[in-house]
Amino acid sequence: MFLLPLFLGGVASVGAVSPLAGVNIAGFDFGVEITGTANLQNAQGPLMVLGNSDGAGQMQHFAKNDGLNLFRLPVSWQFLINSSEFAGSGSGSSNATNGPFNNGTMGPSNNSTRGPFTNSTMMPGNGTTRGNRTPASNAATGTLDATNFAEYDMLVQACLATGATCVIDIHNYARFNNKVIGQGGPSNADFANLWSQIGTKYAKEAKIIFGIMNEPHDIPDLSLWAATVQEAVTAIRAAGATTQRILLPGTDFTSAQTFISNGSAGNLSTVKNPDGSLEGLIFDVHKYLDVDNSGTHRECVSDHVNDTFMPLGAFLKKNNRMAMLSETGGGNTTSCLRDLCATLKFINNNPDVYLGYAGWAAGGFSPETYELTMTPRGSNGNFVDQDIVKQCVVETRGVASNATANGALSGAAADPGNSKAFQSAGTKGMAPASGSGLVLGVMMLRVFSIL
Repeated sequence: MFLLPLFLGGVASVGAVSPLAGVNIAGFDFGVEITGTANLQNAQGPLMVLGNSDGAGQMQHFAKNDGLNLFRLPVSWQFLINSSEFAGSGSGSSNATNGPFNNGTMGPSNNSTRGPFTNSTMMPGNGTTRGNRTPASNAATGTLDATNFAEYDMLVQACLATGATCVIDIHNYARFNNKVIGQGGPSNADFANLWSQIGTKYAKEAKIIFGIMNEPHDIPDLSLWAATVQEAVTAIRAAGATTQRILLPGTDFTSAQTFISNGSAGNLSTVKNPDGSLEGLIFDVHKYLDVDNSGTHRECVSDHVNDTFMPLGAFLKKNNRMAMLSETGGGNTTSCLRDLCATLKFINNNPDVYLGYAGWAAGGFSPETYELTMTPRGSNGNFVDQDIVKQCVVETRGVASNATANGALSGAAADPGNSKAFQSAGTKGMAPASGSGLVLGVMMLRVFSIL
């Protein structure tokens, strides 16, 4: 018996796959909790020059030997300003804090439940102490710390050097120290100032994607959150980054499963570029496949194609929009090899609505002990992929993974270009689906062998 997945409405072009595929390279985000607090002493930039893991070598391997072309680079707001405090214009008290959190159907995929990370799950690092060199003005103004930003930029430049597309991910859960941005925490202007500085830095880099915020959750007012996202988008464009893609995250830890039902899709649909267009504005979704959708277990229970990716894809097709699955993953187990591979096959089979995906996670995580590790074993020059990377992240694209860094692939697979090449919904260059019908359930053709 074999299963043949059908495409969302019509048939995609032969050989079409999602334009972007890759892995998260974690480390600068270590120490961040879902409250938006950060212990800067736990941050471990995944770079050997910093005395930590070889994130640069990992990206070179993934691009050269696996043909991957997307790396998401998480970092905390606190790290970028080198301060655990923020005294900007919106620093007053607020009822818009955390909890109670519902981990049931939201798919939280958060670093608090996937951590806090311990030495047993991280690669060895030097534990560089942070926070002692911050100019007093940084906490008040939100100015990027020159030293810390230079360290993060080393990771970004290592990513760009592979030819891949690189996602700048602010990993703060829509909060700074337990206060929601624009709703009692830092003001929209404070957040826009952060993104204006980042946008200015990477305005000329066509292969940068701006990830507005990692996993917002328990947002009191989604219309106000959409206004916060709008100000960030406007600031990025005003900084000169007019062509790059921007990822728009919803609430419930930007769960793909509830992205429509919780109002994220509707509210974020109002976010536009300053000229009123939707070019390069991509919905940002996450989904884990374990029993409570948390991304904390080695075993998977569902591929969530039927209840999540098919209906979301139908919404995207109907509204001429695209989404990126910027976090997903599973353990190196039989159940996750089954389910994650099925999920990513579906994503790859529908490139007209899904721009791509990034597995969680490599970088600073141990290749042996972390539940969801995608960190390759070995060292640069002889890296060996985890099974979950080889079979699911890579081979669902019809590309054979070369696990030992002596590959036939010459580099990262081609990205169709920055958002200027897209139509207003960001879909030009993708395989268009033919036909007018929308498939609202997973349809599978079962072919049985006759003995």
